[in-house]
Amino acid sequence: MDELLPGMLHLSRDGGDTLMRQLTDQLRGLITDGRLAPGRRLPSSRQLAQSLDLSRNTVSFAIEQLAAEGYLSLSAGRRPVVAKGLSLDGGKPPLPGNRAATGRLRLSSWARGVHITNWPPVHAGRPRPFQPGLADEREFPHDLWSRHLRRAARNALLRQDRSINHPPLQQALLQHLVVHRGIKAKPAQILIVPTAQAGLTLVANALLERRDHAWIESPGYGGAHVALRAAGAVVSAIPLDAQGMTVVARKHAPRLIFVTPSHQYPTGRLMPIGRRLELLRYADAAGACIIEDDYDGEFHYEARPVAALQGLAPSPHIFYLGTFSKSTYADIRIGYLVVPEALIDVFEVAQRHMGMLTSITMQDALAEFIGAGAYLGHIRRMTRLYKGRRDHMLQALAAEAGNRLSIEVPAGGMQLLARCSGPANDRQLSARLLEAGVVSRPLTGMLYHKAGEHGLFLGFAAWNEKEIDQAARILGRIVR
Repeated sequence: MDELLPGMLHLSRDGGDTLMRQLTDQLRGLITDGRLAPGRRLPSSRQLAQSLDLSRNTVSFAIEQLAAEGYLSLSAGRRPVVAKGLSLDGGKPPLPGNRAATGRLRLSSWARGVHITNWPPVHAGRPRPFQPGLADEREFPHDLWSRHLRRAARNALLRQDRSINHPPLQQALLQHLVVHRGIKAKPAQILIVPTAQAGLTLVANALLERRDHAWIESPGYGGAHVALRAAGAVVSAIPLDAQGMTVVARKHAPRLIFVTPSHQYPTGRLMPIGRRLELLRYADAAGACIIEDDYDGEFHYEARPVAALQGLAPSPHIFYLGTFSKSTYADIRIGYLVVPEALIDVFEVAQRHMGMLTSITMQDALAEFIGAGAYLGHIRRMTRLYKGRRDHMLQALAAEAGNRLSIEVPAGGMQLLARCSGPANDRQLSARLLEAGVVSRPLTGMLYHKAGEHGLFLGFAAWNEKEIDQAARILGRIVR
């Protein structure tokens, strides 16, 4: 070993790590991979220094470091000895059928299927027209928001209440939701979560047992599909009609129903009051809970929005889900969940268990932003702006794509669905648009039942008229 060890070490004098660091790391590696066996004596520091043409201090420091870490045993007047039990395989042959021993990691069935889903959609680089789901961050009052954030950060040490759901934000948000969405709740019923998707995952994990049945809209929100499947549910796709999710008794009653009644994703349809009451009656009779996702619910262009399902009936089975990322801008990725009063305690514990916590400083800033009237003022201004952009996009698409696209005009929201009027493959169209610099989502990627529909889901909120016109010309050239 005295002769072999220097040949097992390869030290570089061309910069980078120090010689002592290189020697320490390489000796450690030889021990952990078993090439220096337990009980093996190393050369003395003097011999090793001579063999490697190093100073004795360099070698001594490396040996002392490895002894401090437990890799080597030192005793006065004796050479260093490799400690026992330090190779990664423990000196034992791999067990038959042990996948880890062959370098393959065994994943859960959920993780093995993650790559098959098309959610969430990811687009590299800066956002581009017509990417859906984005607010226009250029129109957000960043200076005002920065002042709220700085004030919240300065006040951090003065806060007496360190609740994970900040009471001032619960109170401010509730006042907004009561007036503008018809919510009936107490402040403590509002949980502040990292994203709306996190809130959806929290409800799914708290309510569903494996093989429970759950309903989603089809076409519908991909985030609901993946969250419910991840919780072990059997997910049924419920087709839409002109009024939204159809309510018809099926073989298996659902334990959970996910619905977007205020602005259906992706069609933009508003569920009328009659269908809402029908859905509530069905859920009550079936003993099902409802997750009401108020997707894009802050922006309505034609009339005052219908009250949220949560506020229509005193049901203990409705969970109301919302987010600030659409009504403000994407970087404020905070969601909120209104839970039934009887479940506050268990959901707060579940929220902690799952680590679905958000910065109290951010919550404090949002509470002040809402309480000062800036949040409502921003929503009103953006509603006027987005309505103009919706109307401009309708004109631009009609001019550039002609009758190749049939558009469902949304009564609100931040995006629209353009259905292909003739034979087309929307996945291929979307890929060609992306190559040309225009982002879209194919409708077939949001369908969870068999249907021969094709279309493109296009966002308009984040883009000004010039950007809309440029992207519409590209889209028209490709779909014609």
